[in-house]
Amino acid sequence: MIRAFQADGIGLKPLEPGAGSALKDALWIDLFQPDSAITTTLSSLGLDVPSLEDMEEIELSNRLYHDDGVDYLTIVVPGQNAEDEQISAPVTFMLSAERLVTVRHHAPRPFVTFPERAQKTGLGVASADHVFVGLVQEIIGRLADHLEAIGRALDQVARLIYQPQVQSQEALRGALAQIGGEGERLGRVRLALLTLGRALNHIEPVIARRPGAKDLAKVLKTELRDIDALDQHANFLDSRLALASDATLGTIDLSQNQTVKIVSLVSVLFLPPTLIASIYGMNFAYMPELALRWSYPAALGLMLASAVISWAVFRWKGWL
Repeated sequence: MIRAFQADGIGLKPLEPGAGSALKDALWIDLFQPDSAITTTLSSLGLDVPSLEDMEEIELSNRLYHDDGVDYLTIVVPGQNAEDEQISAPVTFMLSAERLVTVRHHAPRPFVTFPERAQKTGLGVASADHVFVGLVQEIIGRLADHLEAIGRALDQVARLIYQPQVQSQEALRGALAQIGGEGERLGRVRLALLTLGRALNHIEPVIARRPGAKDLAKVLKTELRDIDALDQHANFLDSRLALASDATLGTIDLSQNQTVKIVSLVSVLFLPPTLIASIYGMNFAYMPELALRWSYPAALGLMLASAVISWAVFRWKGWL
């Protein structure tokens, strides 16, 4: 799929790409899972669309480079795949002085919301650089939303863990699964911040050299500071995740230990009666008390008394 936009005042207006000639007027071209036909169309504009295999390469030389007047920036952004699952996948920005081309194979939300919000960014869409900077702002805002959601989820988990009266094994297992899910989400955000910071550091001097781009260079520096701040917040959330995970596992262990403790005490409680029953169950020929009329109730009473005495000792020691 291919989407194309041109400047419309301070906002973006969608174009009907139709033929490749219509794309020449586009300020931003967004390619979603481009096929060979789309690749050929973009080649007519002098743009070499990278394949998914090229985008997944982790070497900096493959993710950040300049070729024939176009800067290629590949970052990893959280988004949804075709099955609506949350994943992290690469997105390539092809930025030239004339236009911005984005290549992606999943659906990050900023690419859906930015065309409608472009006029609200305050930067405008006077050039491809403006569109790029505005889109990066949208991505950073979305990453901040992810961090806020992780913080709220950790607040819910903390309320469960640190309130013993509402704890249950099922609830604790659910909390542990939620912590794991939020940890994966945080990992995707941190990877996006890392790759986005590298891309902005690469492109910032390029944009700063272009005529009339002094204000954009200042905005890019502000975005880099925002990325640093979000990275610090991600470190804080990472420590909270580790603490919540340890606390949840510790609470589960305590609950299991309490169950084992009760079973062990009950077993010990019946040891004296078992000992008495074992003694009088021995098959010796001479056991004179076995011939007495009161021997059976006496043995039962002795077993009951030994159990009661053991229970009283456990209560006195605070083990029950």
